[in-house]
This record gives sequence, structure tokens and C-alpha cells, in this order.
Amino acid sequence: MSTTQRTGSVTLHDVAREAGVSLATASRALNGSARTVNDEYRQRVMAAALKLNYSTNLSAQAVAKGSTTSVALLVGDIADPYFSSIAAGVIRGSEEAGLIVTMSVTERSPERELELVRALRGQRPRVIILAGSRSSEEEHQSALAQELQSFEGNGGRVVFVSQHELPFDTVRIDNYGGARALATSLVGLGYTRFGAITGEHALITARDRLAGFSDGLAEHGITLDPRNVESGGFTRDGGFDGAVRLADRGLDDVELVFAVNDVMAIGAMSGFRSRGIEPGTQVAVAGFDDIQAVRDVTPALTTVSIPLFEVGESALALALRPRGADAERDLAVATSVVLRASTPGVAAR
Repeated sequence: MSTTQRTGSVTLHDVAREAGVSLATASRALNGSARTVNDEYRQRVMAAALKLNYSTNLSAQAVAKGSTTSVALLVGDIADPYFSSIAAGVIRGSEEAGLIVTMSVTERSPERELELVRALRGQRPRVIILAGSRSSEEEHQSALAQELQSFEGNGGRVVFVSQHELPFDTVRIDNYGGARALATSLVGLGYTRFGAITGEHALITARDRLAGFSDGLAEHGITLDPRNVESGGFTRDGGFDGAVRLADRGLDDVELVFAVNDVMAIGAMSGFRSRGIEPGTQVAVAGFDDIQAVRDVTPALTTVSIPLFEVGESALALALRPRGADAERDLAVATSVVLRASTPGVAAR
């Protein structure tokens, strides 16, 4: 063998030449091929790789074998604690499985989500997890389904954290039932006049939560007046702006405002304060998700609790489940109402 010490970029060809073996033999020896390599040749290849300071291209290996050790997680907004809590669960489960998580942000845009999935297919992750509300925009959803079906056809796995709208494994959160139960609990506290702040109509999560809340009120003979419902961004600023619009119109016929997620509810509380209206005393506020921050705001926020960390863990576990082990592709996650100081009840106000 040559004794020349190489510097600079070293290729597999260099290792094969140094070891005096074929390129195919060097590749099988270094890349863990199932084909047997003569022990003498294997030792020569390993010694040459060590001498030349050669590192195997793990990414290329993974693509050649048809899978990688990566989990691709798509979230709507990483600044939203809802998504960061789910991501923490996915990361914990991935670490235990010896996998690495890469994360991308869709900004709740169906177009961007589709672009990201197309890009990810070329990177060949083992799993793609899409966390976030599905959109009712059929054109993009159909194209997304085609991309993901092609990905699964090549050996990948897909899991959604959302509604079971597309034909893939799904960790489904009971948005409608949770909001309906919240409405019943709030009526039980004596509230009869309600307003709401919701997201854009195309977001199915926002629609399901508002529908559940409205139907829960209807069970008790209460109508949610559309004039007291504001819509906007599914964000803190969307909640703030919605609350300002409600306040500027007047809250004479509103005792409690339901925001369809917690970050919107926190924004709404700030919006009311900007108009001199104190949440929890002059107007009650409730949210949905039970992100950690709502326990520390003043007043602490009434909400619907989702075990978000466990949702992330469950999504990863569902993705790694052996194929054919279970025909069920829809894992439902229960929610529960948590009453706090932001809705003290009519008698306490």
C-alpha cells in the first residue's frame, strides 16, 4: 500500500486505492453492507480510512439505503407555545429512538407547507410529521396528499397532528368536543352573554372550536350573536385586534369572550386593557390549548387543556409503529376544561 499521507478532501476512491481493493469492496466495508467482505480486505480498508482521515458520508449512505435517521417536523409557528410543546414531545420520542429531528415552519400557509414537503422528499427523512390545522383549500390539500403518498410509497411514514382530513395516520385533537364542554362549564358559572375571537375561516381548527362552543351554548338556549364574533390572525396580535374591535363597539351585551386559542386569548386580554377594560372583572376571557404561559398571566386563564407534550410523543410513536400492526390510523386525544380566575363567575363579578 502507498504510505503517502493525504491532506485535503479525501474520497472513497482514495481509500480504495490506498487499501489496494476495488471501489465496491471499500464501499461495502465502510458502509455496513449486508454483503460479506473478506476480513483481510475489510481491515485494509479500515486502516486506509483511518490513515487518510476519511469520514463516511452518512447522508449519502442513508439515501442509498432508502431511509435516514431524521424526523422532519413541520409546525405552523415555532414561537407559538402550542407548537413548541408538541415539538418537545416529538424530540423526546425521537431521542429515545435514536433519531434526529429537523424542524420547518409553514407560517400556516398551505402553499409553503406544500413547498416544504416537496423539498423534504428529496432529503429522504424516515418520518414527516405535520402539526397544525388543516386548511379547507382543496387544491393545495389534494396536491399535498399526492406528495405525501409518493413519500410513503418510497418507504417513508407520515403522521398528522390535526384533523383526520387526509388519508394518513393522525393524532386527532377533539377541538369541537373540548369547546362544547367549555361552553357548558361557562354557562354553569352563570354567563349568558358571549362573544368570540376566531381565526381565518379556512383553518379547520378555528372553525371546529367556534362551532363546538356555539353548539354548547345552544344546548342551553343561548345564541352566539355573529355580531359579537371577530376573526383574524391565529396569533396573539389577532386576539389583540379582535378584542379592540369588540371593545370599541361596546361590550354591553357581552360578559365573556372566548378566543379559540390561548395566544389569541392572551392578546385579547392585552387588547381589552388597552381600552381600559380589566379582564376577569369587567369582562371574562377563556381560551383553548392550556399552554404553560396561561397559568402565569393575570388573571390566570380559563381554557381547554390538551396534553401537548404527549401529543408529540404519540405522533412519533405512531410513525414508528410497524406497518400493518394496527389498522387504526386515527388516534384521538381527549381534552379537559380548566377553570381559572379569568372566568370567576357572574356572582363573583
